[in-house]
Amino acid sequence: MVEAVNKALDDAMAADENVVLLGEDIGTNGGVFRATIGLKEKYGFKRVMDTPLAETLIAGMTIGMASQGLKPVAEIQFMGFIYACMEQLVSHAARLRNRTRGRLTCPMVLRAPYGGGIHAPEHHSESTEALFAHIPGLRVVIPSSPVRAYGLLLSAIADPDPVIFLEPKRIYRLQKQALPKPGTSLPLDTCFTLREGQDVTLVSWGASIKESLEAANVLASEGVSVEVIDVATIKPLDMETILASVCKTGHCVIAHEAARSFGVGAEIAAQVSAEAIFELQAPVKRVTGYDITMPYYRMENHYLPSTLRIVRAIKEVLMFQ
Repeated sequence: MVEAVNKALDDAMAADENVVLLGEDIGTNGGVFRATIGLKEKYGFKRVMDTPLAETLIAGMTIGMASQGLKPVAEIQFMGFIYACMEQLVSHAARLRNRTRGRLTCPMVLRAPYGGGIHAPEHHSESTEALFAHIPGLRVVIPSSPVRAYGLLLSAIADPDPVIFLEPKRIYRLQKQALPKPGTSLPLDTCFTLREGQDVTLVSWGASIKESLEAANVLASEGVSVEVIDVATIKPLDMETILASVCKTGHCVIAHEAARSFGVGAEIAAQVSAEAIFELQAPVKRVTGYDITMPYYRMENHYLPSTLRIVRAIKEVLMFQ
């Protein structure tokens, strides 16, 4: 995935000279995870800019650039450092189109590695995507594979409005995939059905897609057919795809590693319960992280939704009487 992100940035910069990159250590060092490695050498320091360690500055500069015709892609080193950007994102990036009645737009992308599972220290393992999903005017995208990272990042860069692009670092180097023809984008605001099924709908996104697909494989050996949906764009939500699947299967389980309360999973569960109440054969069940700070490495695997927890949840909804 990290190489797919690099390739998407490279292809976007080659196709449009207005695409510029900025962030801490992204130029000379290529970023903490090397997502931007080689791009400064190829495009120069005016298009790949190392910034001071100042997230508020990064967000403010990005918005200013976007409002004046550039297409900046900024990197925040870790999700836990993104909160300094909130004032700029909420008060300016998300409101620019509305504030100027469409005269100005904000075609910016804010990238951040997010999520746990790599034995990182405090502030490096956050999964707080729901904060941004709650803000009108922000689009929130979370890829779950190299192909989707490549295609969705291209679409995010081309989008005229601000996109928060969260990259699950636990799966940066999890799998290899052949990328499509250069420049092939994927649609935003659309769920991807990764596996067809008849018995239960399993909804997830980001790194938890790995455990979701593993759970589907485990249950397939027991004769249970699981439909796996990758939400991909959590704001705005493609509820049409999710509801169509739930109406077919009659059961819904949602898996994500963010804290349980007030999360994206809760919103999906609420909409499914409201819109598909007569098709549901059991209550919607969530498999999530816990309402605590992400623990250090000795306990983080107990925090993250496991394949076993997802399998148990699916069996519970299927046994509901």
